[in-house]
Amino acid sequence: GTHTMSWGPLAEGRNGLFVNPVLKEIGKVHGKSVAQVALRYLTQRDVIIIPKSVHRNRMEENFNIYDFELTPDEMERIKYLDLAKSAFFDHNDPETVKMFMGWRAL
Repeated sequence: GTHTMSWGPLAEGRNGLFVNPVLKEIGKVHGKSVAQVALRYLTQRDVIIIPKSVHRNRMEENFNIYDFELTPDEMERIKYLDLAKSAFFDHNDPETVKMFMGWRAL
């Protein structure tokens, strides 16, 4: 019953997310933005998304992802964009683990 949740589904735009040519091309086909394509990809993979914005137009855009569906080919193309590492922290680094868990070095 565990579900994956993304608190930063757009990775704060890191690694050139908003200018990625694959996401831009797929967005153009569907008349959607890169952000909408990325959020739709995650929802189609059953990831719970929590996109953040203080801009009303972006909030509305983030909700407008249920009127299209990515094809299996598009899903596969996006899957290969994965860098296999966090855009924020190295979760395998003991110091990162200590920081998250509030542990103190002895």
